[in-house]
Amino acid sequence: MEVKFNKQDSTLTVAISGNIDTVTAPELDTKLQENLSGIKDLILDFAAVDYISSAGLRVILMTNQLMEDVDGNMTVKNVNEDVRDVFEMTGFDSLLNLD
Repeated sequence: MEVKFNKQDSTLTVAISGNIDTVTAPELDTKLQENLSGIKDLILDFAAVDYISSAGLRVILMTNQLMEDVDGNMTVKNVNEDVRDVFEMTGFDSLLNLD
């Protein structure tokens, strides 16, 4: 998994590539937490995410909650069909702002 950050004012875009699974989810969680200070709009770009496991879903859900706690917004964009199916099967599509 590779994570790239692009911060502009209070907006942070995070481009993630590879799999978000049991091995990589803790790393993603740490990197996100280290970069969320002062952020009101978080955009997770999933264009290059091939797979997400339950551990990855947990990180996404917790990050969404962190953003809500500071009256911020989180958007997950460019979700491929396989990952979107996971979001739909788990009900995450109704919890997250998918673009």
